This record gives sequence, C-alpha cells and structure tokens, in this order.
Amino acid sequence: MIVDEKTVKKVAEVARLTLTEEEIKKFSQDLENILDAFKELEKVNTEKVEPTFQPIEANDVLREDEVKKSLNQSLAISNVKLNKEDGYFKGPKVV
Repeated sequence: MIVDEKTVKKVAEVARLTLTEEEIKKFSQDLENILDAFKELEKVNTEKVEPTFQPIEANDVLREDEVKKSLNQSLAISNVKLNKEDGYFKGPKVV
C-alpha cells in the first residue's frame, strides 16, 4: 500500500495535528515502512496457533488477607503536633 500525502493529511486532521509539508513527506514514508513491516507479519503461518489476548501467562499475584495487630488511635496520632483534633487527624476544609 502506498501512503500518499493526502492520507497523511487526513490522519493528521483526525488526530488534530498541524503538520508542515516536510513532516507530511516524512510521515508518508514512515507510515509506508510500518505497513510494509505488517506485510511481513502476514506471511507468518498462524493456522494452528490459538488466539490469545495475553502473550505472557498472568498468574494471580494476590495474597491471602491476614489479620495483624495495628496501631491504636492514640499511638497513630502521637507524632502529629498541629493537625489533630479529638483523637483524629485534622485535614483542610473541603467544600
């Protein structure tokens, strides 16, 4: 497939890009090279290959929840000097 300047201008318009004439010529060649690379991929025999959406097997990496001892309220706010009130962290007012 030959990618002409008209095609590049249309793609640029859809992508809302402003290209110079020099860029249009460059991208015409670049897009043509990309399409040629895909033509090479079309030559690969994939007849007996199952379709996949994940090229690398994904394993569940989650761990089981474990109940652990946590900080009590007074210890959690013990290092806070100014931004605490009635035993809680005090943040900025959000309206």
